[in-house]
Amino acid sequence: MKILVLLALGVYVFGVWKFWTGFRRTNFSQGRVPLALFWPVLVIANKSYRQNFTKALKGQ
Repeated sequence: MKILVLLALGVYVFGVWKFWTGFRRTNFSQGRVPLALFWPVLVIANKSYRQNFTKALKGQ
């Protein structure tokens, strides 16, 4: 159980870090902190965010 929690935390932190470093590749101009911290919810709920998150991760 602890391994799953650590794995989930690792994935979350990795997502925050990748979005933070790739933020300049997105269409967003502000709101870096909340957009980075709430990425799991936004990826599920918002198609535009999902596309921008992919840009931040892949560097497109």
